[in-house]
Amino acid sequence: MGALRLTLLLLALLAAAAAGARPSEVAVGALFTFDSTIGRAARLAIELAVDDVNADPTVLAGTQLKLITQDTNCSGFFGTIEALQLMEKNVVAVIGPQSSGIGHVISHVVNELHVPLLSFAATDPTLSASEYPYFIRTTISDYFQMNAIASIVDYYQWKEVTAIFVDDDYGRGGVSALGDALAAKRARISYKAPIPPNSNADVINDVLFRANMMESRVMVVHVNPDTGMKIFSIANKLQMMASGYVWIVTDWLAAVLDSSTSRDLKDMSHIQGLIVLRQHTPESDAKNKFISKWNNVARNRSITSGLNSYGYYAYDSVWAVAHGIDQFLNSGQQINFSTDPRLHDSNGSTLQLSTLKIFDGGEQMLQQLLLTNFTGLTGPVQFNSDRNLIRPAYDILNVGGSGSQLIGYWSNYSGLSVTAPEILYHKPPNTSSIAQQLHNVVWPGDSTTTPRGWVFPNNGQPLRVGVPIKASFKELLAVSRGPDNVTGYCIDVFNAAIKLLPYPVPCQFITIGDGTKNPNYDDIIKMVAANSLDAAVGDFAIVRNRTRIAEFTQPYIESGLVIVAPVKQATSSAWAFLKPFTLEMWCVTGALFIFVGIVVWILEHRTNEEFRGSPRRQVITIFWFSFSTMFFSHKHCKRTWAVRVDHMVVCRADHQFKLHC
Repeated sequence: MGALRLTLLLLALLAAAAAGARPSEVAVGALFTFDSTIGRAARLAIELAVDDVNADPTVLAGTQLKLITQDTNCSGFFGTIEALQLMEKNVVAVIGPQSSGIGHVISHVVNELHVPLLSFAATDPTLSASEYPYFIRTTISDYFQMNAIASIVDYYQWKEVTAIFVDDDYGRGGVSALGDALAAKRARISYKAPIPPNSNADVINDVLFRANMMESRVMVVHVNPDTGMKIFSIANKLQMMASGYVWIVTDWLAAVLDSSTSRDLKDMSHIQGLIVLRQHTPESDAKNKFISKWNNVARNRSITSGLNSYGYYAYDSVWAVAHGIDQFLNSGQQINFSTDPRLHDSNGSTLQLSTLKIFDGGEQMLQQLLLTNFTGLTGPVQFNSDRNLIRPAYDILNVGGSGSQLIGYWSNYSGLSVTAPEILYHKPPNTSSIAQQLHNVVWPGDSTTTPRGWVFPNNGQPLRVGVPIKASFKELLAVSRGPDNVTGYCIDVFNAAIKLLPYPVPCQFITIGDGTKNPNYDDIIKMVAANSLDAAVGDFAIVRNRTRIAEFTQPYIESGLVIVAPVKQATSSAWAFLKPFTLEMWCVTGALFIFVGIVVWILEHRTNEEFRGSPRRQVITIFWFSFSTMFFSHKHCKRTWAVRVDHMVVCRADHQFKLHC
């Protein structure tokens, strides 16, 4: 009993020591742009999340989260400085940044100091775990958003798009992912229109003007939310918001619309008919309570900006950090920092690099964060092997009137649908073309007809098509009043094929020959091979030496020559049946019939009563039998020879062999 009491006492002392080792507070950093569309929503959401975590006894019991925020001011340079200042305060994790460009820079800092970085808004797909192991994206990557756009393009059977994007890491990474997603759907980006960051109206006007010169009328806009609205006002002046245009906008516009509580109707008139994507967050009681709480606090603080989807991801990011720290401490790990001998202040330097310390338990903290598994405002918060959130999904909106209408959803599970993704997750995945559905869309110009997505370009180079002109066979090729009026069966087939293409192909016919002498067809084929012509249309024969230097279509005219000659008018008579054979042929045929009749008579007259009688009757029978074989088969059985083989008898009767079983 004494030993048992001593053991229990030791266990109690160890538990008390462990409890005493648990820190009273843990510092967590937040790095984003305060005065921005995303930052205004995220700042309040992060503060509310910290309050909720500290008030929850089931998470971090006895330990409080201490939030330290730094403003990056939408600048990579200032963002790096703010990140370094944040690292001086011994934070165990950093929430942010919201900018993908700043995320690239800061990721190098956290990699060296072993501090996990959880970004709720950096969506650039090139921010990968292989290059930045301490970067964790707690929102949906643009890789999935671009696949959603590619599914929309494929759904409406467009083949080319124009990409309008901000020329930074965020824009270039997204457009690169868009090109790969479109290629998988057998479509492509026909023109890229980069807009330099912080561009004025004149620069944006020039970029849009050049984009409008191209053939594609499907515009994909991937820019920053704080400057993107300039694009549509300028596009409206260029008459690019009229009927026939298609505008597909990434989730930045949904953040702007959701954050604008008092929307300007003038600005809304510039974006009518747009298709907009927004991160899908399922409806839940927790989400509704948070929205109510956020609105009340925002009203008390006189915050005029509204809540957008990035606020939900910022809120869940704080909870992910809280769960990770809780598991880290429960496993007995200690929060310690050590100096890096490589970071020292050189002579005369005031950077104070020596104040930066390495988080000793950074690797263990990172692993605990990657094992996060809980249900937040955005749905299941869990990471796959690529460190992306599971079940990425988007709402697809159609802007119209003073708001937007939900026309469908996209998820990585079932593609396009009009049913919420959380319902489809309980069913087998179905990404067939028949299952892909969207509600009706009101396009720019208040049109309900799906635009074809292209026009003939103003600056496009026409296809140079060579046409041989010769004196013969005018039905196949003919030219009247210059090369602009080429006619004929070959031209009709070519024009019909061009009309079936889903994209514009302007053509310029170039006539070869003077119409009095046939041109050399081999020379025309060589012009195509030498790129003097883009194609040639005509009655070209496909022969071996030509197939070595050029490609041919399938032949649509039967090969060979046909000679048509006039025939004299001939009168018909009752003896017309004699004309196929000459007199000599008829005589030989008659002699053969008589010979056959005589042979049959010799064989039959001794045993067959039909071949007996007076000489006159026998001669008549011979002639009658011979000529009657020309018109019908005899019904009389002249003679029968039978040979039995097993169960089969072969009979000869009436000059025909019949099989009897």
